[in-house]
Amino acid sequence: MYTQEQRGKGIQVVTLGCSKNLVDSEVLLNQIKTNRIKVSFNNEPGDARIVIINTCGFINDAKQESIDTILYFIKAKQKGLIDHVMVIGCLSERYKKDLEKEIPDVDKYFGVNDLESVIKHLGLNYRKNLLGERLLTTPSHYAYLKISEGCDRQCSFCAIPVIRGKHVSKPYENVIQEAESLAGKGVKELILIAQDLTRYGMDIYRRQALAELLEGLSDVRGIEWIRLHYAYPANFPKDVIKIMKERENICKYLDIPFQHISDTVLKKMRRGHTQRQNYELIRQIRKLIPDITLRTTLITGHPGESKREFNELKRFVEDVKFDRLGVFTYSAEDDTLAARIYKDHISEKVKKERADELMQIQQSISLNLNHNKIGRLIKVLIDEREGDFYRGRSEADSPEIDNEVLISVNETAPAIGTFYNVRITGAEEFDLYGEITPF
Repeated sequence: MYTQEQRGKGIQVVTLGCSKNLVDSEVLLNQIKTNRIKVSFNNEPGDARIVIINTCGFINDAKQESIDTILYFIKAKQKGLIDHVMVIGCLSERYKKDLEKEIPDVDKYFGVNDLESVIKHLGLNYRKNLLGERLLTTPSHYAYLKISEGCDRQCSFCAIPVIRGKHVSKPYENVIQEAESLAGKGVKELILIAQDLTRYGMDIYRRQALAELLEGLSDVRGIEWIRLHYAYPANFPKDVIKIMKERENICKYLDIPFQHISDTVLKKMRRGHTQRQNYELIRQIRKLIPDITLRTTLITGHPGESKREFNELKRFVEDVKFDRLGVFTYSAEDDTLAARIYKDHISEKVKKERADELMQIQQSISLNLNHNKIGRLIKVLIDEREGDFYRGRSEADSPEIDNEVLISVNETAPAIGTFYNVRITGAEEFDLYGEITPF
């Protein structure tokens, strides 16, 4: 139990990993704040005497960052800068016993679904009626909206089902209510997230209900952009593309992680889709919405990826010309099928070389696509001012991971969180430059 003096100096929540973790932290922050406790969410020691670290345990680099962050705050505790360190999230869920043994100076470890336990451990009141209410840590004009938790897929390389459990959809009414609440706070852009968007509704409605949810969200007053992240390729619901085409405030943007294209590797990955199906899905999507922005992620160095399979992956990137691309190197994750049955025979050096080669190809593709936008007038949402530029995003860009539109501070000063027409005047590999023009 923590003293009133310690709580009175505030509680700091440090968030690592993905946007889904961020939403979890925002729910936690709101629960703490409603107990009239000062909260902060920066990643450096401040005035708070209690620090809660929300960790990521998905891939090796993320796990190492989480461990380094825990050790960083333990040192701050040893120096007397803070009194208590608590750890929650994916890393703690997976490795709680090991962490308790290896880093015993942490006061308490919790898993991913222990929100109520965290609040009660702090000696605070847990309010069930606040579920869905969050303290936003993003800029006030956009927010992530988690529509489900967990995953039922059986990808051999992925530990998410082990960490997060089975797929659980958030009821339609709850999602709409949360969206309305966010819109009431001034949010203009909703970024839909889940481990698997396209499976939404299967557990509670016995059907894929993402298209219906999008219709409802599209009707929420004040929401000007709705963006879709993490749509699974297998059994992709085509009615989603139809709704996306019909509704102006649903961004013509789709994040659909294919992971690989070689049938050999896809089979070892247990992805449930084939090379032919992937190409056909992309063809169908682009036929219905020719100007859609497609983002994907790929994995290099998965067991079974010889030079031949990698060359197939390169051709895939060259042929499809994705608008946005992220590349990860394979790492054998504990408690996954791939780690148990496949030998990780490809060196880290080769994995990285392959990833770099794919990104070099993508760099050229991105530069060409961006040059083609010079002279065009596009709608841009201004996120922030940094240095000599205002930084904004087009419909084709998600925060943090995609391109930005840079507007010189010497131009008309735009208001943060506002949409403007911007004429594109220049382009680089991953950024555009533009000038604001009247609507």
